[in-house]
Amino acid sequence: MSSEKIKVWLAQIRANFLLLPVLLVSLGGAMAFKHGFFNWYLFYLTMLGVISAHISVNLFNEYSDYRTGIDFNTERTPFSGGSGMLQAGLTNPEQVRFFAWFILVISLIIGLYLTWHTGPILVFIIALGAFATIGYTDYLARWILGELFAGLCLGTLVVLGSYLVQTKQLNLAALITSTPPGILTALLLLLNEFPDVEADRKGGRKHLVIKFGKKKSILIYGFFLALCYVVIVFSVLTNLIPRTTLIACLTLPLACLAFYGGWVHSTRGETILPALKWNVLVVLGTDFLLVIGVLMS
Repeated sequence: MSSEKIKVWLAQIRANFLLLPVLLVSLGGAMAFKHGFFNWYLFYLTMLGVISAHISVNLFNEYSDYRTGIDFNTERTPFSGGSGMLQAGLTNPEQVRFFAWFILVISLIIGLYLTWHTGPILVFIIALGAFATIGYTDYLARWILGELFAGLCLGTLVVLGSYLVQTKQLNLAALITSTPPGILTALLLLLNEFPDVEADRKGGRKHLVIKFGKKKSILIYGFFLALCYVVIVFSVLTNLIPRTTLIACLTLPLACLAFYGGWVHSTRGETILPALKWNVLVVLGTDFLLVIGVLMS
């Protein structure tokens, strides 16, 4: 395969978004390490399975948006609107669909092995993840459930599952630690929907921005963004998570910039691009600092 073809497929699988699952698995692993459990083999295997699932959902999304015509009408940005590889004829839709299923099968095989090692609780997490991977674009995003399932399956459950694989148990500390990443993953999707709202509406989607409009949606975004930091601070004050995780609150100024950028876009029609950039930095930065905070403890 030529270097140009590799670049095309890296764009097709949205490789620049794969840092998110790496951080989520790392957070679950860091929590397990703090509690005296850690196995590098299981950690890397979990990482491979989660990244594979993330690639699969990206490919299913690209294929569906090509088939419905959504990505032909989107305002493509570095953060939203698809890769554009299918629209440019650089990849084949049937190839994209095949690789989506192929990579999902790899992820499920890894998941089954980890279930054999871990126990039956992991089956529930994997089943929800598989449902979200296959059904997100064609079903969940049309029932105003896309943001919820993205936050749950591509955020909270990834952290919990990674912790469960290492420790074979779940506890309140793991649940609390996994909550901010779940909120942030949902908010990443929510703000990225703003530029695509008209194309999504024509393509039959029904997400929060279509349902409530941009002004109300940015207020929803701001509320849950603030809630994310409230959860961190409250959990530290009640000794549910280590004090060192307060370092994650260093992203609060970026969060304010993201909200302000979304607000001026919604009320004055200014470009959404700065808000999308700050939003990505908030999500990745907060997740990264949570990992560091847990390890520092």
